[in-house]
Amino acid sequence: MRIVFAGSPAAAVPSLQALLDGPHQVVAVVTREPSPQGRKRLLTPTPVAEVAERAGVPVIAANRLGAVTDELIALEPDLGVIVAYGGLVREPLLSAPRLGWINLHFSVLPRWRGAAPVQRAIIAGDQETGTAVFQLVPELDAGAVFALERVPIGRNQTAGHLLRALAESGARQLAGVVDALADGTARAVPQSGEPTLAPKLTLEDGHLDWGRPAAEVDARVRGVTPEPGAFTLFEGERLKVLGAAIAHDAPALPPGRAELRAGRALVGTGSAPLELITVQPAGKRPMPAADWLRGRGADAIELG
Repeated sequence: MRIVFAGSPAAAVPSLQALLDGPHQVVAVVTREPSPQGRKRLLTPTPVAEVAERAGVPVIAANRLGAVTDELIALEPDLGVIVAYGGLVREPLLSAPRLGWINLHFSVLPRWRGAAPVQRAIIAGDQETGTAVFQLVPELDAGAVFALERVPIGRNQTAGHLLRALAESGARQLAGVVDALADGTARAVPQSGEPTLAPKLTLEDGHLDWGRPAAEVDARVRGVTPEPGAFTLFEGERLKVLGAAIAHDAPALPPGRAELRAGRALVGTGSAPLELITVQPAGKRPMPAADWLRGRGADAIELG
């Protein structure tokens, strides 16, 4: 089959690579335009663009598929595949490929439809998530599902770790669906159950509320790591929380009070304390949280 692939971040790379390694022809890759990255803000192609260029596949840089609709239709694809592109497929492009478009989504649909399914699942305290390959329809993430796989969420997994694992397993799942579509054996099942939504995270989603139970605070830290990142406030400045764990064996502290106990940086929550492991003060490098707290020169400080 002739395939058009749309994707942008690292999570889409395993899927693109699986298609490049398969029996079908990827005739073009659509990805978002280069964006400023790093401290020097250098314009950098997306991870998907880099892989496609190395493979010799034509790359179309566009932040909206609507802007390149005519160009994609002219390629006469049999199938469109989209993985974490960051934009919607609308008519007439949606119906242009002979078999339409399919999407690899990182959740067990219909739970967590939207841009941040892995992050929202962890923040909500879900015990499992997964991947789904489904047919794109005009409604957000609502199409019939060709394949679905459930995956447990580890107690210490961050969104970044979990997404990398799902990207690998989901790529194999996606390739299998593409092959089944090619030989006519693919069958899709309508979604069932009550949908939940997973809107894109904002910076404020990473602000920790120390009045919540420790399990909720821990889940939020893991859910927003690495992006947009967890943080608390100290003396009006953001302190990034890069690593933390529930301190079940420590005595309770008032919510938001941070103390150094037995060499550990502990912060009170609505239940058990949370141990801060790695933090990053504003304008500085990441450092052990105990070292940072020791440097405050006080027995206890307040975080907000």
